[in-house]
Amino acid sequence: MTSTVQRSAVEPIRRERRKAPWPVEFYRSSVGKKWAMALSGVLLMGFVVSHLIGNLKLYLGREEIDLYGEALRNMPGHLLPRTFLLWVIRIMLIGAFAVHIHAAATLTRVNQKARNTRYQSKRDYLAANYASRTMRISGVIVIAYVIFHLGDLTAGTFNPKFHRGDPYNNLIFSLQRPVVAIAYIVANLALALHLTHGAWSMFQSLGVNNPRINKFRRHFARGFAAIIVVGNLSFPIAVQLHLVEPTCGNVHTPKTTEKCPSLPGEKPAVVSAKGK
Repeated sequence: MTSTVQRSAVEPIRRERRKAPWPVEFYRSSVGKKWAMALSGVLLMGFVVSHLIGNLKLYLGREEIDLYGEALRNMPGHLLPRTFLLWVIRIMLIGAFAVHIHAAATLTRVNQKARNTRYQSKRDYLAANYASRTMRISGVIVIAYVIFHLGDLTAGTFNPKFHRGDPYNNLIFSLQRPVVAIAYIVANLALALHLTHGAWSMFQSLGVNNPRINKFRRHFARGFAAIIVVGNLSFPIAVQLHLVEPTCGNVHTPKTTEKCPSLPGEKPAVVSAKGK
């Protein structure tokens, strides 16, 4: 008589997923993404402030803002090759943008999947989603303008009057175009909305959420956004009102969008009889 031996089914051996370095593992969690979003936001806010301070030199004249631009390219003097540190900063900012966008998009998808209950009313829906929808829309507008801004004033692709090494005239020639001035204003209004909510929620993402400092958080967010938007909006308004003009050396050019070739090795600008 042949006996049959029944063997219990053996589950296949599964290899444990190899853990990534702890920063990657932390980022994979929702808490990690919120931290990454907050920290990258702090870095980008610092850039926004420094960018405004640099652009305010527009009101000090061509020499000041051109010296500022040259100082950025030469940081930190003879210790590193020219523009090396500037490109390091640019790469860091690009990385911060990428992390900020990826974390925001991922958290949005997670929140949408986790939402199993419907809102009681349309008012509840609007109240719960106003901030997130505003952040998404304003974020897209800001990103689109940043791409245009880089092509306009860094690469010169979108600025027919662009002259490398002449940030003063490049900025003015760019903002003399009404379409560009309007786009600049719209983008900065979107940036103000983004900063207002972002600066507020940044503290909460970092675990700083105490009723005793919530009033400070609110004032800080609104004040920071107001300073940035007022400062940035002053540039297209000043250019459109001809409060600042392109210059060739110390001589103001006529109120036109004609290029001002005045750097070494170039022919001097021709000033019309009207501008004399």
